[in-house]
Amino acid sequence: MAEHRDAPSDDLTVVSALAERTRRAVYEFVSASDGWVGRDQVAEGVSVERATAAHHLDRLEDAGLLEIDFRRLSNKTGPGAGRPAKLYRRSARQVDVSLPPRDYELAAQLLAGAIQTAQDSETREDPASAVERTARAEGERIAGVMQTRLADVRRHDSGERLAVALEVLADHGYEPRRTDADTVVLRNCPFHNLAQRHTQLVCTMNLQLLDSAVERFGGTGFCACFEPSADQCCVKLRRDVPEMVD
Repeated sequence: MAEHRDAPSDDLTVVSALAERTRRAVYEFVSASDGWVGRDQVAEGVSVERATAAHHLDRLEDAGLLEIDFRRLSNKTGPGAGRPAKLYRRSARQVDVSLPPRDYELAAQLLAGAIQTAQDSETREDPASAVERTARAEGERIAGVMQTRLADVRRHDSGERLAVALEVLADHGYEPRRTDADTVVLRNCPFHNLAQRHTQLVCTMNLQLLDSAVERFGGTGFCACFEPSADQCCVKLRRDVPEMVD
């Protein structure tokens, strides 16, 4: 049975593991191999010492780029059979890195889910409405992440709740920055290229996602507002001012 380690959450950390030339050659050799390979095979294939191959293989395993297994390479059994060999193969982890952060996979999942929902609906729901509903569902999921993160905070006042919300939005690539007491600017759009080509569709989806996340999490004193500006997200967070009732 292959063993899997918890891979680093930061894809940049994973990519940095391949910055060293020999380690990258080791990874490429393992990736090009059919099935599992041992340290001796890698050392011979990359023309390095066995200890060097073992070092780079273990670093790649730590980065989540390789998975391991232990097997005896001979048919011997019993006390004289020796220890099982440590074998390696490429892991199934997919690594995508972009600067500034983009999340086109999320956009694709939301749009594809909305289309599927519209097709499966007995009433043949309007696709635009399905996109908004799917985006709001994703916003609710993100609000759940915020709520979980809040459990690690001692104080739960509006300031702490806002800090947690912005932390989670930062994890999703929005690069939030509070410019004054009443405004949070989202400096990066995770869907930038799509928003440039399909502005109304993607920006509406993005607004619904953020509005749902902030509203469902609640208690921050801020709300999502549609305020397009060049080279930034189309949404800003503004202090929520209660409406006056006559």
